[in-house]
Amino acid sequence: MGKSEVIQRITECGVVAVVRAENEEQAVKIAEACIKAGIVGIEITFTMPGAVNIIQKLCAEYSEDEVIVGAGTVLDRETARTAILAGAKYVVSPCLDVDTVMLCNSYDIACMPGAMTVKEAVDGMKAGADIIKIFPGDLFGPKIIKAFKGPLPHMKMMPTGGVDVSNAGEWIKAGAVALGAGSSLTAGAKKGDYDSIVSIGNQLIGAVRKARSI
Repeated sequence: MGKSEVIQRITECGVVAVVRAENEEQAVKIAEACIKAGIVGIEITFTMPGAVNIIQKLCAEYSEDEVIVGAGTVLDRETARTAILAGAKYVVSPCLDVDTVMLCNSYDIACMPGAMTVKEAVDGMKAGADIIKIFPGDLFGPKIIKAFKGPLPHMKMMPTGGVDVSNAGEWIKAGAVALGAGSSLTAGAKKGDYDSIVSIGNQLIGAVRKARSI
């Protein structure tokens, strides 16, 4: 699956699950709950031990028609290459690393570097980023998407940080193409409550669809 189709499917769903966990088993259970909720993009962060193993396991158990597995918190090209060889179909970073974006483009892998200023966002676009990750989104809220859209109406943006059911629709209405949901989605895992992840995932997808229909 090429990166254009990856981007299309992620934007159609509108939600990317940012998975951070205490161990591999918990991470897989979180991912399974998100998949059950209908979330297409599962971002396995490299802050977790065994991130490569988790990516490989999910790619082996699920087809690309079911889920698109990506890598998050990727800080350099070496980590990006490791994730890609493990099966990751997109790479997400908290900030822009041009070498990482170039590597992803060489492999036809979607890349989503982080930005919090217009300059950082434009630099990411110039480097060849597919989507700009607005991070941390909770510092400014949905209004930052609307502000960026003024001079940069063609930019694809995905906020991460502070995204939850209560504001998901606002982010989409402001112009976000997708939402990165982390702790607001996955918090139940700490108590073993994976059903809550399914429920919140359903609500997030519902909020995205509702906002797009208005």
